[in-house]
Amino acid sequence: MKPNTAYEEDIQSIRSLMERSVKFLSLSGLSGVLAGVYALLGASLAYTIIYQPATPFDYHDQGIKEITITYRLILIAVGVLVASLATGYAMALRKSKKLGTKIWDTTSKRLLINLSVPLLSGGIFILILLMQGYYLIAVPASLIFYGLALINASANLFDEVRYLGYTEIILGLISAVFMGYGLYFWTFGFGVLHIVYGLVMYKKYDQ
Repeated sequence: MKPNTAYEEDIQSIRSLMERSVKFLSLSGLSGVLAGVYALLGASLAYTIIYQPATPFDYHDQGIKEITITYRLILIAVGVLVASLATGYAMALRKSKKLGTKIWDTTSKRLLINLSVPLLSGGIFILILLMQGYYLIAVPASLIFYGLALINASANLFDEVRYLGYTEIILGLISAVFMGYGLYFWTFGFGVLHIVYGLVMYKKYDQ
């Protein structure tokens, strides 16, 4: 008979194979940190566009109704998204080579579908809101749809992603109550939370 240690090693090997078959393990915690940094930089730029020279703690909804400002804010958000996705892909590619795994397989394809459906739906919905003049609801909607996307994709990622998704949804609901301060909720949700999440992921899985 095999000793207990041998059985434990077999069980660990089976568990590892099963995890690799359903989870995208190449996700890097540092990409989450950098995504948060990009969001903070984008929020700083948006702050100068929206609030200057007014005080940032005033309830503010008039400036963003100017069409040129709205377009600039959309460009900032798209820039943050593109930079985050490009960084995430580059770091995932590097980690996959280190782990000896493929970055594009059945699991990553499933992950992309599960993540993109809520994100694309939310993005289109937010654009419709902006076209209809519902500017203040855009931030709560972005946080909520992003949280739903994370939860939907969490089956193929680490469990921490699901908790991040729940937090984003809660934050989005709170921001819907305090509309007019959307930039701060957006900064916390996409900036601070990403940095905290990324550091936790890096310490737990990347070291």
